[in-house]
Amino acid sequence: MNVLITGGAGFIGSTVADLLISKGYTVIIVDNFSTGKREYVHPKAKLYEIDVCDRTSLMTVFRQEKPNIVYHLAAQINVAHSILDPTSDAQSNIMGTIYVMECSTKYGVKKVIYSSSAAVYGDVAQLPIAEDQVKQPQSFYGLSKALPEDYLAMYAKFFPIDYTVLRYANAYGIRQDPMGEGGVISIFLSKILQEETIVIHGDGEQTRDFVYVKDIARANLAALDKASKKIINISSNTSTSIKQLATMMTSIAAKPSLPITYIESRQGDIVHSRLDNKQAQYHLSWEPSYTLQAGLGETIRYYLEQN
Repeated sequence: MNVLITGGAGFIGSTVADLLISKGYTVIIVDNFSTGKREYVHPKAKLYEIDVCDRTSLMTVFRQEKPNIVYHLAAQINVAHSILDPTSDAQSNIMGTIYVMECSTKYGVKKVIYSSSAAVYGDVAQLPIAEDQVKQPQSFYGLSKALPEDYLAMYAKFFPIDYTVLRYANAYGIRQDPMGEGGVISIFLSKILQEETIVIHGDGEQTRDFVYVKDIARANLAALDKASKKIINISSNTSTSIKQLATMMTSIAAKPSLPITYIESRQGDIVHSRLDNKQAQYHLSWEPSYTLQAGLGETIRYYLEQN
């Protein structure tokens, strides 16, 4: 089976690619390397260095490779950037998805699995957040991840194509770039490795639901033939404050005396986020296998060995 992954050289995309290849799938990667890394591309994957917004080149790839399944992970993921430049954010996340769907319906793709985000929900008082919660994004990034979900549903209405939407909580793990919603862990890790002051935006009491990248990859694998036309949260369904996170990470890295400083909150940031994962358990037979402590331990040990 041919599987095409947009953003397949990125943090999550490359981890998904590695898992699929280990299971015997033929993987085609499309990436423009704006944030992806060449060293993350599996040697058995076929690589096309193009942008998903390059409609003509994308059409050529689909025509040549004829993928059966498409994982759409290519995206602009920086909340701050989306506020500074909403046009490029929309071009990457909204138009990029439309081009992927256009190619998929034209060349007979059976299913598209779309990587969405907890940012589509905004600040919700009732936690944990279930998939039927009304979307109230608080940033252009959240909006540009929310709208493509509706485009997938509309394409499935007019064309014979299946889809699954996976809404990730705060992803973290090996290969993560220090940007995006879940990037706080990689930012803190960078400071820990350099033994610099850890900077927290706000009072540190804001909470997040962190999910390890290997667990996310397993959810993507499960979605190959499950959760037809469903929107599914992929999360740990646990809350961790940013202050707790910093303490946990410095403790795991055996550097508990590193200083922590607090600065103003960032525009567009959500205060509390925790996603219900019951639908993932039911429709994907999936639940996280890593606790935050275990995932952080594996990630931090890896980078300490590389440092």
